[in-house]
Amino acid sequence: MPPLARHLLAIALLGTLSACSHYRLGTSATLAFQSIFVAPVANASFAPQAGPLVTDRVRTVLARDGRLSLAASPGDAGASLQIRLVRFERDVLAARRDDTGLARKFGATLTAEITLTDSSGKILLDRRVVKATRDVFVDSGLQSTEYQTMPLLADALAAEIAHAVLDTW
Repeated sequence: MPPLARHLLAIALLGTLSACSHYRLGTSATLAFQSIFVAPVANASFAPQAGPLVTDRVRTVLARDGRLSLAASPGDAGASLQIRLVRFERDVLAARRDDTGLARKFGATLTAEITLTDSSGKILLDRRVVKATRDVFVDSGLQSTEYQTMPLLADALAAEIAHAVLDTW
């Protein structure tokens, strides 16, 4: 290998290694609190049994993130999160080929309002609206399909809520 090619290869290798040495995984922003209490979800929507499911999924997502610890009571936490499910909607996305009056695919949307307060009572997020949508195919019946879709919808909503709480605002 000619000396010029060796020098260019060495410079390229050093440039690549030095650029990658400053990369950091995750976010570098620190939160204003280190622990959080997630209150049981209040369900004012028509989504049956969604409250406990969303509570569990939000706690799981926040625990997996690792930046916060979960508190058992509001007094032990640096912040408290209240979640209220306000709307559950089904929008027809596709009709059946043989009967256009019947839907084959729905878009299920679960909407929540979240309020985040710190331990001093200062409101950090005030009734912020968070939504999640999933497609529902009703080939095997609407009731059984919605029952199977609700955990997926709760997962998507929990991820959106975690982003709202953990992102720097």
